[in-house]
Amino acid sequence: MATAPRPRTTTRDPERLARRLTAWLDTRLPGARATGVSVPESNGMSSETLLFDLDHPQPPVRACALRLAADPDAYTIFPVYDMRRQYDTMRLVGEHTGIPVPRVLWLEEDPEPLGAPFFVMERKEGRVPPDVMPYTYEGNWLHSASDAERAGLEDATLKILARLHDRFPVERARFLQLPGEGSPLRRHVAAQRAYYAWVVDGRPRSPLIERAFDRLAELWPQDEGAPVLNWGDARIGNVIYDGFAPAAVLDWEMAALAPREVDLGWTVYLHRFFQDLTVSFGQPGLPEFLRRDRIEARYAQLTGHTPRDMDFYTLYAALRHAVVMLRVAYRQVHFGEAAVPDDPDRLILHHDSLTAMVQGSYWS
Repeated sequence: MATAPRPRTTTRDPERLARRLTAWLDTRLPGARATGVSVPESNGMSSETLLFDLDHPQPPVRACALRLAADPDAYTIFPVYDMRRQYDTMRLVGEHTGIPVPRVLWLEEDPEPLGAPFFVMERKEGRVPPDVMPYTYEGNWLHSASDAERAGLEDATLKILARLHDRFPVERARFLQLPGEGSPLRRHVAAQRAYYAWVVDGRPRSPLIERAFDRLAELWPQDEGAPVLNWGDARIGNVIYDGFAPAAVLDWEMAALAPREVDLGWTVYLHRFFQDLTVSFGQPGLPEFLRRDRIEARYAQLTGHTPRDMDFYTLYAALRHAVVMLRVAYRQVHFGEAAVPDDPDRLILHHDSLTAMVQGSYWS
């Protein structure tokens, strides 16, 4: 992945989007124009982002970003893109926690103006730990930082989770409760099973992912704990940093009510995903960064809650990531960028680490 061309994420024309965006802006802020419209190199694999400046005598903000629901012609990563859900989550998190979430400005649920629902928010400047090439690779700003600087970034990022989990009033987020029956964790896992079924509909199934679901059932926590608002995609690649301090916390499309450890497991494993990938390419990576033992201990200090059943939650994170990776691979197949191997599990970049987690040997 680290050396392959980036998979196609859209079939849309950015210049045409810019013209349509200016026409729409005039309906919300008469006389406003979108200038300097660009697509970031790190444009997401699910929703899309446009960056632009708001040209108006009295703009609410000058620098803007637009979050656009995925192009339905681009073999979308997720089956549903609820832009109101994201918009309301960001607004409420900003209001109730003090976490640096970009200010949301306008929501458009009508797909007519740009071809899909979208919302506009304030754009924050800074730098983001890259996914491609991964921040664990030599040569990027985070890898080149000192141990003390990375430790500061790690601690500041964990404080985001602690503040979110402790301060956000769960009663204000009932719209994020997942459908179904049972506890929030049962609903969360059921939603992932449904997502997996959607991914493999008409495509080869993954024996490894199905074994991982079985293993989850065997490791199920005896005490799930009270649900909190989970960020959902809780990783440093979704934070804009000013120096080494968080300036903006992004990508709330997977937010949901769930145990705290769902976010913690994702934070731990998504770093391990990049670290394992880097080691497989012959580089040492950042083995002392975002270590599981240190994350668990520091989170307990910050919140008073000692993380529990983390073997379950890190396995769950690796499983969820595997389903996403399988969908990304099948999108590459759809566009003729890849072929399905005899063993579909080989489409999952981290199949070895997921196998080890299922077997119980990964953390030993």
